[in-house]
Amino acid sequence: MKILDLTTFIDIGLILCFLGICGILLNTRNILISIISIEIMFYGINLYLITISLYHDDIAGQILALFILTIAAAESAIALALIMAYFKIYKDILFDY
Repeated sequence: MKILDLTTFIDIGLILCFLGICGILLNTRNILISIISIEIMFYGINLYLITISLYHDDIAGQILALFILTIAAAESAIALALIMAYFKIYKDILFDY
């Protein structure tokens, strides 16, 4: 059985952040994929913060991660409300530039 070390969690967090950035940059039309990509970036940052917090035996990173999760939930709720309003007007959620 392999024990996961510090670098494994940092690598997973960086991969999640990179996937979120790629999702935002490569997606130009669908707002839902953009919101999901932002959430993936938040989760990668949270994993990184919690890992470093546990490594340094400090609770500040875990508290900051909790605040980030709260902000992410509020952002998702507001974004979904805006998507619903956009859908009521245009009957589609795809953006045409």
